[in-house]
Amino acid sequence: MTPIQNGCTRIVLAGGPGGGKSTAADLFHRELGDQLVIVPEAATLLFRGGYPRYSERDAIKAMQRAIYQVQIGLEDTQRSRYPGRALLCDRGTVDGAAYWPDGPEDFFAAIDSTLAAELSRYDAVVFFESAAVGGIELRGLPNPARVESAAAAAVLDASLRKLWSNHPRFVHVPHNPSFIAKISSGLLSLQRLLADTSAL
Repeated sequence: MTPIQNGCTRIVLAGGPGGGKSTAADLFHRELGDQLVIVPEAATLLFRGGYPRYSERDAIKAMQRAIYQVQIGLEDTQRSRYPGRALLCDRGTVDGAAYWPDGPEDFFAAIDSTLAAELSRYDAVVFFESAAVGGIELRGLPNPARVESAAAAAVLDASLRKLWSNHPRFVHVPHNPSFIAKISSGLLSLQRLLADTSAL
């Protein structure tokens, strides 16, 4: 395998709940093989492992801090194991700001960081818009850790897009009634990023 020379080496696959990110990441890995290493979604790992979900403000903050730390650990682990490959991160460290009950500025203050610092962890962002934007109900979709209604998911999608779109290499992959078409668009964007960061 030839190490990446010019392309992005850490790309976040962002977007609201129900965007198809995890499914897309799996398909992208199957298509691109050893070029790519998937960093799994920290929140899903925690919730499927039994991490409790509560609705109280302080509990939500504690949960988002835990997700943030696990996300960093997952990314750093995969980077140390595969230094010559590109990381494709299923969500990233900025996401907690959209879920934080007191707003993004308070989130970044709580983790002793800034939006700019967290964005700089990544070479590019591929944003998969949620199917909720198209009015599709999310319950029943593949990830059982998704509990949001379509309305709540659409709001989260807009909040996440507002945050991630501050990245200089931000690619928006809109909702499409055809998931195959959406995947194809995302794959083309990803291949361009891996080949040459100047492609965008």
